[in-house]
Amino acid sequence: MNVAAAQIYGSQSMAGPLKRVLMRRASSAMRGADAKRWHYALGFDAGRAGSQHEALARLVAASGADIEWLDDSEDGLADSVFTHDPSLVTDHGAVILSMGKPLREPEPALHEAAYARLGVPVLGRIEKPGQVEGGDCVWVDRTTLAIGRGVRTNQDGIQQMANLLTPHGISVYGFDLPLWHGEEACLHLMSVISPLADDLALVYAPLLPAAFYQMLKTKGIRLVEGDADEFLASNGLSLNVLPTAPREVIAVAGFPKTAAAMEAAGCTVKTFEADALCIACEGGPTCLTRPVLRG
Repeated sequence: MNVAAAQIYGSQSMAGPLKRVLMRRASSAMRGADAKRWHYALGFDAGRAGSQHEALARLVAASGADIEWLDDSEDGLADSVFTHDPSLVTDHGAVILSMGKPLREPEPALHEAAYARLGVPVLGRIEKPGQVEGGDCVWVDRTTLAIGRGVRTNQDGIQQMANLLTPHGISVYGFDLPLWHGEEACLHLMSVISPLADDLALVYAPLLPAAFYQMLKTKGIRLVEGDADEFLASNGLSLNVLPTAPREVIAVAGFPKTAAAMEAAGCTVKTFEADALCIACEGGPTCLTRPVLRG
């Protein structure tokens, strides 16, 4: 990767300083969304979701990151606000992913169009029947990518990802996820871990794949336990936090014990109200952002 390319894309860290990020406005994407069709909870309210998303965007911008907005047309793709899932950005270009939720199948094309506009090359694509969603992908370090194998990501997709990344010196490992709340719910690997720094992660240990837990320990990553009651009450959203820099994170408001655990580990935690957006729609601040460049 040349110097010019390094300045506009590259994100093989989960917690390096966030410089450039893809987002999509909830105020338009979620307008008129059918909550039952999209598997949103009763607390979903499109107007409030839009306002809460704007609050998150202000926090992201205040961190110093440049927000690149996806096409803002009202195309009915309500879940497209969760920009973390349809693509993955490496130091060698973007990988266009393949969605496990049928309603989300058009979304990767939105990302590919954005990368063409932004000058980010496409390294490759996950093709059907392969499936990989970004929420299942965790950079353990710059040369190690862990992928959760569950209802949204399958072995075919993981193998395709390995085929793309192994020539660039990146090892790809798949880890089985539990079914938990069923096929319609969304349990990604990132539902049970949020990196806070390269050597620190927030976890809900009871749902961590055992082999993944062992890998984290072997790599010297210190694990902070999220509060179990808050995790269950939020359907995992208390654990979904976005690092804008090492130990500087954005989290959903209303989970003080989990915030206190992060603060005790040396983190600065900023929060925003997200009951109508994150809690109702099963996606937190990490899900609502696709890092394009981390420093």
